[in-house]
Amino acid sequence: MIVEERIYRIRTGLMGRYLQLVRDEGLAIQQPILGRLIGYFTTEIGPLSQVVHLWAYDDLEDRARRRLTLAEDPRWRAFVPRLSEIIESAENRILLPTDFSPLQ
Repeated sequence: MIVEERIYRIRTGLMGRYLQLVRDEGLAIQQPILGRLIGYFTTEIGPLSQVVHLWAYDDLEDRARRRLTLAEDPRWRAFVPRLSEIIESAENRILLPTDFSPLQ
């Protein structure tokens, strides 16, 4: 298993709008395609106005296949411009669990 960590810096004053778009529309498109959402978080201490979400995949090939399917979905293609205008910056990491991690 791998975990993809996505960190978005949301434009000042637009966090509520971002979360509403994801809650009301985005996850309904993403989750059936991407599968295992581990969690969706906002920051309270440290760098503010950030959203962090974690997605689990079997491996890099599983992730690539699912991300390609999402990118080709016409609903997602129509949705992304509305979401991306709210995002100031994005960071992505692939996390590998250790042999003693509770998540495998």
